[in-house]
Amino acid sequence: MKRLILLLAVSLLPMLTYANTVTQTIRGVVMDKQTKVTLPGANIILTHINPNIGTSSDENGEFRIEDVQVGRVSLMATYVGYHDLVMNNINLQAGKELVLNIYMDEKVISVDEVVIRHTIDKSSPTNRLATVSARSFSVEETERYAGSRNDPARMAANFAGVVGVDDSRNDIIIRGNSPMGLLWRLEGVDIPSPNHWGSTGTTGGPVSMLNNTLLDNSDFYTGAFPAEYGNAISGVFDLKMRNGNNEQYEFLGQMGFNGLELGAEGPISKSKGSSFLVNYRYSTLGLFDALGMDFGTVGIPNYQDLSFKLNFPNTKLGHISMFGLGGLSRIEIWESRTDTTKTPLNFYGGEGLDISSGTNMGTVGVSSHYTVSPNTYVKTSIAAMGQNAITEVDTLSTSLAKFRVFSSSMIDNRIVASTFINHRFNSRHTIKGGVSAKLLLSNLFDESWYKKYDGFRDQINYDGNTWMLQPYVQWQYRPTNRLTINSGLHYNYFALNNSSSLEPRLGLKYGISAQHSVSLGYGLHSQIAPLFAYFLQDPQDDNTHINTNTNLGLTKSHHLVAGYDFKLNQYTRIRFESYYQSIFDAPIDGLGSNSFSMLNNGASFVFNIPSPYLINEGTGENYGVELTVERFLNKGLYFLVTASLFESKYTGSNKLKFNTAFNNNYVVNGLMGKEFNLSKNKKDVKQTLAIDIKSMVAGGKRTTPWTAVLNEETQKYEREWDYNKAFSTKLNDYIKVDLKIAFRSNKRRVTQEWGIEITNLLNYKNIQGETFNETTGESKLIYQTSMMAIPQYRIIF
Repeated sequence: MKRLILLLAVSLLPMLTYANTVTQTIRGVVMDKQTKVTLPGANIILTHINPNIGTSSDENGEFRIEDVQVGRVSLMATYVGYHDLVMNNINLQAGKELVLNIYMDEKVISVDEVVIRHTIDKSSPTNRLATVSARSFSVEETERYAGSRNDPARMAANFAGVVGVDDSRNDIIIRGNSPMGLLWRLEGVDIPSPNHWGSTGTTGGPVSMLNNTLLDNSDFYTGAFPAEYGNAISGVFDLKMRNGNNEQYEFLGQMGFNGLELGAEGPISKSKGSSFLVNYRYSTLGLFDALGMDFGTVGIPNYQDLSFKLNFPNTKLGHISMFGLGGLSRIEIWESRTDTTKTPLNFYGGEGLDISSGTNMGTVGVSSHYTVSPNTYVKTSIAAMGQNAITEVDTLSTSLAKFRVFSSSMIDNRIVASTFINHRFNSRHTIKGGVSAKLLLSNLFDESWYKKYDGFRDQINYDGNTWMLQPYVQWQYRPTNRLTINSGLHYNYFALNNSSSLEPRLGLKYGISAQHSVSLGYGLHSQIAPLFAYFLQDPQDDNTHINTNTNLGLTKSHHLVAGYDFKLNQYTRIRFESYYQSIFDAPIDGLGSNSFSMLNNGASFVFNIPSPYLINEGTGENYGVELTVERFLNKGLYFLVTASLFESKYTGSNKLKFNTAFNNNYVVNGLMGKEFNLSKNKKDVKQTLAIDIKSMVAGGKRTTPWTAVLNEETQKYEREWDYNKAFSTKLNDYIKVDLKIAFRSNKRRVTQEWGIEITNLLNYKNIQGETFNETTGESKLIYQTSMMAIPQYRIIF
């Protein structure tokens, strides 16, 4: 009997241990990367387990591996006639199934050719028609990098060629270009700036509306981008939203400095495979303010945003998705709320203003992915979007009586329809062609109080519509597995004044060996000016006005990029790129001879334009070299080092060459992180500790020198700017170190994470700008964010 009990106990021990092990399911679908057709019979093997275990995709290309221990997992997908694909160190959590879309590349079979073994490159873009200055990023990267604050835009500031030296905004400044040159795209549709308090015409803001937990792997471009992208001259952020879980319900709760977030996903119909995904966020400070907490400041930022995606596969119209993104934001920085018995106001020193500002933005769309044949598919998207930026400024007298001096309401509504067809002739030839049409419906109003008129005058007053049309065609030719040629044409047409641009694009990539490759890219790109610039008015003495810029043309830019890649191993790579960009037809002042150019605007909450008369005669040039050394996460360790040396110049109407406002000259980023397994001998819990650090050194901001001059009439000092030396002064270097520590615990079906991020760990005083005192003629430096600790808690179940 004792022997029988002992034998029974020994036989049951593996089952008991297995039952207590924290496990989760890995599942997904395997598809051809070019045609998006599913691949039945593909082999999926978990390579981090010894011995390996795996499965095969079914007739729908779907696969499932259950009861996989949570933690870091690696897998390999193989299919006859396709390159093997390896995915390493994916984070499998207890509170969420791991659902993967695996896209595989077909081999080009040539006689007597040595075929290079292909594995997934996390740095390569998901778009196979991109050749240079492009990389993909994952949701985990936006969460992992210290200083990113779960914001894709701040995360992108770590990449080569990107500068972010303003703690108050997430503007993406690429290779010395204005952030206005960036294109935001969501689910294949061009969208306005997805940021709270995003000013009209800009692409950045203080807080992103994008929720990183809803994003799928997405692409980021910094130059010479493919022909499917237009109306941008610096870069593209092409974002994709993931589908919700179509088999079980999952929930997320999170609270940090950015806000209180609640998320949910799950099946709409399990039998049809449809799903939903939704996330809502409310600002933390706004919530505490609503509860009556006093922060001792004259302005509390209030914002909220909502994101969602509905997915309906296998309908008669193809694979249907509905998506949406929207946000509301408002802040009242009112000096009239100051307790003047404790802090007297200086009405002539840059104070004494009540400023109210807010932005409402929303996008909703539907898309259809329809498979025509195994080699052809069509994708069509229709979206409606709107943005309303409101600003009101009141000045205060010594009696604190308000007097309105500025009012602005910029309503920018758009209806966008786009479609493209993708056809693969064979493994060597693929063609993609499409068109995007945009109806622009605008109501733009901007007025200021003029002393000489003793009243208000409209600077902008427009209510109307116009449209844009952007057809394109792209062709990929792969004569061998080593060589890829991407070519295309893009046409940009703006109906307001019939301005247009026909833009060739070309990219080459040659694999010298499995470790070495070189690339070359060229593109002509164009962009319309910020919409309000076309409707600037020159107020006249008789209370009439003159419309001055309706014939303003497109700003254009030539991009030339050369690159070299060296893969030390499957986890480590070195990339070098050099580039030259020539900008022409940039808007400059058409009334006087000065240093103004629109190329220097876009990185603040206001536009500085000296006169309402603009002409397309400005030029600019950007050139530089970039280095990336990157180790992808392996054995708990990763690092990323990027360095950029560059020059950014422009000419205004005085025909002199100046530094641009974004000519920082250099930027160096260093990121490193280590993940420690704290539960090696535990089966019922999986605990990890992650420590991430980021350091950044960049050239300081550019400013124009000035001299304080006393105005005899008003007896106030004014700044007399030396525009012959525009942006010649460079402030102190920007230096910042961020530290992030996170503890994650995985128990059965629940994942919890506690974290703290310390920004500006060294408490270095980075200069933001300066204030000017009209009474004394003196200035005072304003510094950016000091050392600050940001806690965060997250639960997924």
